[in-house]
Amino acid sequence: MGPLLGLERLARGEIDRDTYTRTYGHRGPHEFEVSFPRPTENAQWIDRQLAALGTVEEDAGLRLARQTKARSAAWDRLAAEHPRRVAAIRGAVDTWAASARLREATRTEIARIFWLLRTFVLRAGEVSGAGEDLFFLSREEILAVLGGNRAPLAAVPARRAAYEGYRALPTYPTLIRGEFDPATWAADPNRRADLFDAHDTTPATDTVAGSPASGGVAEGIARVVATVEEGEVIQPGEILVTTVTNIGWTPLFTRISAIVTDVGANLSHASIVARELGIPAVVGCGNATTRIRTGDRIRVDGGRGTVDVLEAAATASPEAA
Repeated sequence: MGPLLGLERLARGEIDRDTYTRTYGHRGPHEFEVSFPRPTENAQWIDRQLAALGTVEEDAGLRLARQTKARSAAWDRLAAEHPRRVAAIRGAVDTWAASARLREATRTEIARIFWLLRTFVLRAGEVSGAGEDLFFLSREEILAVLGGNRAPLAAVPARRAAYEGYRALPTYPTLIRGEFDPATWAADPNRRADLFDAHDTTPATDTVAGSPASGGVAEGIARVVATVEEGEVIQPGEILVTTVTNIGWTPLFTRISAIVTDVGANLSHASIVARELGIPAVVGCGNATTRIRTGDRIRVDGGRGTVDVLEAAATASPEAA
């Protein structure tokens, strides 16, 4: 939640841009991919995020306050119904919460290291004159180029071509069983993003259902997106449908009325942020991005884990996945 709450503080003038960049500039959707620029390397990124905040009716701070009251009320009900158990349950929850915070604190520092690695490669590219070609080399090969041996650069064209080819494909399934041909899988309109089983001959279904990750029911227009950059076009109140999310997607959550993902469970990023903000969420559907189209009117029941198409879009949208 840090990047989103920090952005709201920036909008209110409580912090300046330099402070925001130092605190959150290393976090993003591709933070563990050294070749990808950090969001704040784009001079217009913060301005776009601030502009998007202006379209939100209720900021994250207000939503968090409402969820805090609901959580307190839930503890009160538990104490009233199970007075002898509440202390042990609260202790267990506090222990796991502390563990989760430690995990996230560690993750953010690791992301800083990846930004440092990126800075090193960019600087090495400047010094050697090889530029961003160095992103296609190993550490040892980069050091060799810095030492005056340019032979490793001969491998760059083939590696770049392979990279671009695989990058054009959808995100691979989380679990793959049996022989897997990425191109054939990507061309299959019935593909699932959560798993691939070469031995499974079960007919594909149009039903979209998954894990009930955050309670509540929402109806609205679906917006199917593959990347967080595409997600910047989301209009307030739309329902986000995507493969999977991470911290780089967090600023989008105050604009949406619900979220549906192909991949994820109750402790995934989408689930946690949705619960923090009180947004219905159904995750781990597997086929949401192949069964729902941008423009469909859908109902998301985050308590039951179901997603129903109430009215199909009049025409297929070019933004649909």
